[in-house]
Amino acid sequence: MYLLDTNILSELVRKIPRASLIDALRRTSPEMLSTSCICVMELRHGAVRTQSPRGLWSRIESQILTRVTVLEIRVEDAILAGDLLAHLWSAGTPIETEDVLIGASALSRGLTVVTHNVNHFRGIPGLKVEDWLTS
Repeated sequence: MYLLDTNILSELVRKIPRASLIDALRRTSPEMLSTSCICVMELRHGAVRTQSPRGLWSRIESQILTRVTVLEIRVEDAILAGDLLAHLWSAGTPIETEDVLIGASALSRGLTVVTHNVNHFRGIPGLKVEDWLTS
C-alpha cells in the first residue's frame, strides 16, 4: 500500500508525466494508492497560485483525487507526528510540519511514501520511502 506525496501527484498533471511514474502506476492496483489530506491542501495551494486556478483544480479533482483514497489526519497520526517532529529537531534534521504529518500518517498505517523528496522522509525512523520518478 502506498501514500503518494504531493510532488508525485503534481507530476501527473504535467503535459507529459515521467514515464517511470506512469509505468509504476500501471503496475500498481488502484486500491493500493492513497494520499493525505495534507497533500490535497498543498495541491489546492499550488493550483490557486497559478494563472488558471479553476482549470488546474478541476483537472486535479477529476484526474487525480477521484483515483486515490484521501486519508484524513487522525488523532493518533497527530500524536505520532509530534513525537517525530521532536525527534527530527533533536537530531538536527527538521523537516516541514506538513511532511511530518504525511510521514506519520503513512507510518501509522504501514504505508510506503512515494515521493521525489526522499531525503526529507528518510529521517523518519521506520518509514518506507520510494521514488517512482527516478526508478
